[in-house]
Amino acid sequence: MAHGKETPRQKMIGMMYLVLTSLLALNVSKEAVEAFKLVDESLNQTTKINVERNTQVYADFEQKAATNPVKAGPWRNKANEVKSRANEMYDYIQALKLEIVRTAEGKNSDAIEGNNIIVENIHKIDENNVPSQILIGANMDGKAYDLHHALDDYREFLLQIIGNKNAKLVESIKKTLDTSDKMDPGGEKVSWEIHNFHTLPLIAVITILSKLQGDVRNTEGLTLNYLYTQIEANDFKFNKLEPTVIASSNYVMKGGEYQAEVFVAATDTTQKPQVLVGNYKEVTLPDGTKTYKMVGKYKVLPVDKRGRGIYRVPANSIGEKKWGGIIRIKAPSGDTVPYPFKAPPYVVAAPNVVVSPTAMNVFYVGVDNPVDISVPGVGSDKISASMTNGVIKKGRTKHFRGSWIVRPKTPGKPANIRVTANINGKNVTFPPTPFRVKRVPPPVAKVAGKKGGPISKAALAAQNVVLAEMENFDFDLKFRVTSFRMSVTLKGFTYDEISKSNRLTPKMKGYIQQMRRNSKVIFEDVKAVGPDGVTRKLNPLVFTIQ
Repeated sequence: MAHGKETPRQKMIGMMYLVLTSLLALNVSKEAVEAFKLVDESLNQTTKINVERNTQVYADFEQKAATNPVKAGPWRNKANEVKSRANEMYDYIQALKLEIVRTAEGKNSDAIEGNNIIVENIHKIDENNVPSQILIGANMDGKAYDLHHALDDYREFLLQIIGNKNAKLVESIKKTLDTSDKMDPGGEKVSWEIHNFHTLPLIAVITILSKLQGDVRNTEGLTLNYLYTQIEANDFKFNKLEPTVIASSNYVMKGGEYQAEVFVAATDTTQKPQVLVGNYKEVTLPDGTKTYKMVGKYKVLPVDKRGRGIYRVPANSIGEKKWGGIIRIKAPSGDTVPYPFKAPPYVVAAPNVVVSPTAMNVFYVGVDNPVDISVPGVGSDKISASMTNGVIKKGRTKHFRGSWIVRPKTPGKPANIRVTANINGKNVTFPPTPFRVKRVPPPVAKVAGKKGGPISKAALAAQNVVLAEMENFDFDLKFRVTSFRMSVTLKGFTYDEISKSNRLTPKMKGYIQQMRRNSKVIFEDVKAVGPDGVTRKLNPLVFTIQ
């Protein structure tokens, strides 16, 4: 896999590159210019090695994700994002190299084979007008300025992927992809564009661009290495196993059934967890990862020598009691990892029926709503249930382990569940439990994971689809975008294009490629279909090119 340290070969190439650049500044002989061919060849060979290493890392990600998709899948997905952006940046620079050679030597130049450049076949290696015309321009508006912004976007993308957990890696990427102003041999400050491309011979410019391609692949590899280590960064190691028995209930009625779970619990006696009881919520960190934090007032439980939080609360009132919180444990990486938990609700009352939804406090039309139904001291095989405004039956959904499944019919009309239990040979029917019935809320339209706002042209151009996602909804429902319209304004004219699927059409992709900074693109009339078969009109998206 790729790594952060430079090999002796890379150090030698870097030194040659600096020496030759300095010689060019002194206007030395054509032999020095010829030497750039050797440097370019070495740079391309080193880049090829990095590509091979990165390819192996991507294969390792796929293998890990196939073995454990829950644990490795998110990191594999981030790695694929890096791959897409790195390829885009590399191809962008390659296109500049091809344009320079074609402009200098013609479309039929011997130095061009497909998308590749054969440096040995370049004839006008000391041509110094064409590169400046293309990259600098007469009014300082050449393509080097776009390249500058593209490299900045790529660098910031990598830094966002990494976050702030690895200062050395962050500094390495900033240094490698540095586009700040430079000092010329005379000691004056010049822009990055002028420093790298102004009045330099063609072969020198090609070599500089090859170096930038190598920097892209090198930083891609550094980022991949970091992401790969994160797969197991928070794995815990335990030093004690203890047999544990947890009874489903300590209260059993005559004629009922006692049930208990017997398992082995693993603990780490070298550190105690922190157990917090109260309300919590899920939050998204700047790097996109999910975590949990407590909200409002909460209680810190005492933890015994075995690492177990002791929760005691007086039973002063009758009714169902729900509680939960977060267990915080320090991972091997040094991060404190929060694990949210919700304890099974308990009832302070005489023996009575318990009907609790396992996902939320309402039923939704068009989906399977899981419900747990139990009667203290009564086995599940001796319980039956019926309902109004819908159908209830025993079973489990794909994503929930509720003992019963509810399919409500009419939204806005309450659904009442009535439970009957056989207690000591006698059928006892309990008072009905009411639930609200609602339609599934509409999803949110997104492009590139965003609902609008500023976006880089490169990021938008890399997108292929408009997605519909459920936000803050407990069911894992999938909505499919069936159509949308994209509107852009180019050179004072507004263009509309309609897609009859969730994919951007070739014409839409072409419009995006023509956009400039501060241009706006609008996705509207977004329509999606969910599991209930109802077509929903989603929110419009307005993006501004940065």
